[in-house]
Amino acid sequence: MMNLAIISLIAVIFSLLYVSLTHGFSAWWDNHSRRRRLHSIRETRWNTEMLAYWGRLDKPMRHIADLLSALGWRLSPKGFVFCSVTLSLSGIAAGVLVFQSFRSVAMLLIILGCIPYLLLRMALVNRQMATRLEFLPAVELFYQCYLVTGCRHIRIALQRTVEERRLPGEVQAVFDQLYRNLSVKGDDEGSLRRFSLSFGNVWSDYFGSILKVALEEGNNVSDNLKELISDMRRAQMANQQERHRLLEIRMANFAPILFLVLFVGVNFRLNPEGSYEYYIVDSGGRGMLLNAGVLLFGSLMMGLYLSRRRI
Repeated sequence: MMNLAIISLIAVIFSLLYVSLTHGFSAWWDNHSRRRRLHSIRETRWNTEMLAYWGRLDKPMRHIADLLSALGWRLSPKGFVFCSVTLSLSGIAAGVLVFQSFRSVAMLLIILGCIPYLLLRMALVNRQMATRLEFLPAVELFYQCYLVTGCRHIRIALQRTVEERRLPGEVQAVFDQLYRNLSVKGDDEGSLRRFSLSFGNVWSDYFGSILKVALEEGNNVSDNLKELISDMRRAQMANQQERHRLLEIRMANFAPILFLVLFVGVNFRLNPEGSYEYYIVDSGGRGMLLNAGVLLFGSLMMGLYLSRRRI
């Protein structure tokens, strides 16, 4: 009866915490959106400080929106944050009910709360690796279309590039998204930023800068594109070597997970009762699995960081 009462109390606390955080975040988001729409407010010192504070909070949301848009996910930034908060609360509940220690609660809170962002980043790195070698042919095709259209209209050259349907699937989707965003939306800088983020290399940043100059100033950028293509051709062999290093990093990154699953699986295969008693019932075994999970999470984060550096 005592254990049932404790579990019921924890469930009530978890529900209240979940409801309060959900409503608190919803109220913050509504208030933040309302403040961004106010353009004719009195210019006072207090108001300036508040606007700067909300501007700092807006940067993480814009960063998440750029990542989601670069991948083409239809999840909104608000929904993404909601998923992260929900998983964080699940980590708190699991730490209290299963491990019953403050250290476990803190670890699971951080790990589960960061899982959505980690998956988002890993998906983006996979996209960047898949499109790494196809970016040069895409730029060459765009350069040809740009010359054919008379070197005057970037949007027409993009339209012709997309309509050619000669690009690989992932690259075709990225260029098609850039053309639609430049044609429909008014935020050209944000569209180019998400385009560069989809490829994630220095060449895409240069290409985006060239397009930005052409869109804003209307200059002829054919010489810049030709120079960019020449530099990319000279660096193509180095890109191939970097791709091999990226594959080595990914293999080394997921190897510890396979070894852990193999080790635990062999133990359960040879001694199911003893393994269940140690890994599930005993607190020391559960703590060992939690520490292994923390190390694996750190390994994934380090692999993701190295992959981004290599790209």
